[in-house]
Amino acid sequence: MEIRVEVSSSRGAPLGTTRRPGDPAVRAPYRANKTLKPDTLHFVKTGRVKNCGVSVVYFACAEGGAGRGRPAAWRRGRGGAEGGASGVGGANAGGRGVSGIGRESGTGRNRGRGQWRGWGEHRGGASVVGGASARDGAEPGAGQNREQGERSGLHSHSAPQLGVWFLGRSCPCHTAVLAQPPPPPPPSRAQTFSTPGRGSSPSRRLGNVRGAAGPPSPPGRRARPPAPGAGRLSGAAREELRRRLLGLIEGHRVVIFSKTYCPHSTRVKELFSSLGVDCNILELDQVDEGAGVQEVLSEITSQRTVPSVFVNRVHVGGCDHTFQAHQSGLLQQLLQQDPAYDYDLIVIGGGSGGLSCAQEAAVLGRKVMVLDFVVPSPRGTAWGLGGTCVNVGCIPKKLMHQAALLGQALIDSRKFGWEYSQQVRHSWATMTEAIQSHVGSLSWGHRLALREKAVTYANAYGEFVEHHKVKATNEKGQEALYTAAKFVIATGERPRYLGIPGDREYCITSDDLFSLPYCPGATLVVGASYVALECAGFLAGLGLEVTVMVRSVLLRGFDQEMAEKVGASMQQLGVRFLRKFVPVEVQQLERGLPGRLKVVAKSTDGTETMEGIYNTVLLAIGRDSCTKKLGLEKIGVNVSEKTGKIPVNDEEQTSVPYVYAVGDVLEGKPQLTPVAVQAGKLLARRLFGGRSEKCDYVSVPTVVFTPLEYGCCGCSEEKAGEVYQAENLNVYHTLFWPLEWTVAGRDNNTCYAKIICNKLDNDRVIGFHVLGPNAGEITQGFAAAMKCGLTKQLLDDTIGIHPTCGEVFTTLEITKASGLDITQKGC
Repeated sequence: MEIRVEVSSSRGAPLGTTRRPGDPAVRAPYRANKTLKPDTLHFVKTGRVKNCGVSVVYFACAEGGAGRGRPAAWRRGRGGAEGGASGVGGANAGGRGVSGIGRESGTGRNRGRGQWRGWGEHRGGASVVGGASARDGAEPGAGQNREQGERSGLHSHSAPQLGVWFLGRSCPCHTAVLAQPPPPPPPSRAQTFSTPGRGSSPSRRLGNVRGAAGPPSPPGRRARPPAPGAGRLSGAAREELRRRLLGLIEGHRVVIFSKTYCPHSTRVKELFSSLGVDCNILELDQVDEGAGVQEVLSEITSQRTVPSVFVNRVHVGGCDHTFQAHQSGLLQQLLQQDPAYDYDLIVIGGGSGGLSCAQEAAVLGRKVMVLDFVVPSPRGTAWGLGGTCVNVGCIPKKLMHQAALLGQALIDSRKFGWEYSQQVRHSWATMTEAIQSHVGSLSWGHRLALREKAVTYANAYGEFVEHHKVKATNEKGQEALYTAAKFVIATGERPRYLGIPGDREYCITSDDLFSLPYCPGATLVVGASYVALECAGFLAGLGLEVTVMVRSVLLRGFDQEMAEKVGASMQQLGVRFLRKFVPVEVQQLERGLPGRLKVVAKSTDGTETMEGIYNTVLLAIGRDSCTKKLGLEKIGVNVSEKTGKIPVNDEEQTSVPYVYAVGDVLEGKPQLTPVAVQAGKLLARRLFGGRSEKCDYVSVPTVVFTPLEYGCCGCSEEKAGEVYQAENLNVYHTLFWPLEWTVAGRDNNTCYAKIICNKLDNDRVIGFHVLGPNAGEITQGFAAAMKCGLTKQLLDDTIGIHPTCGEVFTTLEITKASGLDITQKGC
């Protein structure tokens, strides 16, 4: 297969070149990335080549030149009288004097390539931006007509203009047309090819073509040495750095690659400052990867010096070319060009991860939009901006958990001397009103934060209609279309239903519970996930009758020893567990708030059936990703058929390069709010800030907010055995009795601590587990220590704070393998 990029002018004949996929080099100056892969190319109406690293439009105006000859003659060696400046080799063998380009017969001072700043006509007319400097036109050997060099510009049609680079967009005056021509003619003897970064050094102001030897240094100027660090980057590191640089260039209006001590860089920065233009400046001498950045940047632009200036994804060049563009008015034209898209970034989903990404991108100077629309639950519940965590998840859940803990504290308080005669009752309405008021303030705060950062927010449902374009539909059914260079999917998940008679009509989910206008009464919680146990726990703590129906195991995916201890602690509070049963039907016996429901269930371990009467049935059997109605199939984003989740690489990039995803929609990643927040923030920094940090999804701490909290970080005991083998593990554990529980007379052997250590790695702690009061606060600190390589010896060397629950981890001595008793007799 061959791909032809043929570029035509409104005033000239087409100019074309041919490249076979896989060729290491392309006739100068058309270039893309190292290998043009036809299976990854995407073409748009303008003919812009996307997803192949750098898209360069190479064009020529047919009029003008030393000899008009054949305006489409790219054939190397056809310069001078036959091909003139319209050909690539304008000073090839046979071109001499004014017919060709320079003073050396047959070479044109440029190894037969006719590349001495004019590509066969004049240096000023063929600089990277079409320079208009007398100096360029008057260099020895630079051309026959100094005047032409002075008056020609980027879009002047008085002379051939070659070598303008566009990254990601086509020239406004020239359109690329794709075809499949016959193979290109072999290069002439005068043309030489070499590896980038080797051989002759290119001129500072002229972009040398990768794969071809550059021109010799001008008279009186020494050849520049290779870029620092040249050849040191591995292939994978080079490609990653290349992606980051291109993302930086595409994501900003003006990008200047500079060095703090370079006077030419200072001049360019002062120029843009005088124009009142905000610039994104990367000082290569101030970053660790500076040498690598310069090396890869030279491959992209063929310019090996700084400053290197990009305006609206157009490579302007160095200091001289930037000032030439300013004097000719070209720079102003580039700065005034309309953006290719409505937005730099559109985030679909206004949850924690999406908002984190959107706000960080806005801080970095990007034009950002957030589309967020909550489809009401079957019971009609909806909410505002902020996603699950703020509205129907972490925040209201923790507040109701606290309400339940206060009830237990009231009971304990009598033992500490508090006397009260009146009967204490809980008001569900008062609690939910207060919690919803706080939740509303958080949602409003998110809207205010978006406004302050100039992020456009639309309460509308986003759906892809074609590449780079989404349709936004608001609650009134009004539609609008928006385009963006990049998209982030952060739509999260919604509770799953059973698919049995009566589930959607009569059951509720966590979407409804936290704003329920009435006390739920006797409640059946279906499921054994952390959401199920957390809800069952605080409902029981508020004094309600609670039953949990479990299909198989508690807290699937968590450490099963810890999960069973959580269940046992809940049973002590009066929660009833129905093991190995699933509902098959829900019937309404009586209307009302809450009303009465009958649930028919069957055993998963036989033919037994059972019935129960409850006021409320809460389903917490899992969640489904909100990816089905986003139009992802229209643009080719891969979605798991089994889970509905989106597979991504380690940079949250989907199968479509300009579409990313964060949060609960990701395949195989922790479904936690802090993870989504971190991933969204780091993603924005990589896309628009030139950063490289990736989200670390390993050893993420989490807590199950059951009445007795369970915190963990790292491997479960089961997972550690699979990965490291049981014989290579030391498991230290103990029961403990919080001091606060002693006077209150609560059980002294309920709370439990366990660490899992890898013997083969200096007893490094690879699993941390605690069941007890304030487990979340304890786990957070130890999670940081685990990130730093916490070992058992470091724990032993740490002096504990007495009396606290956390100090138990500094005195662990008993291993499971020893079989010694771990019950506690005192605090």
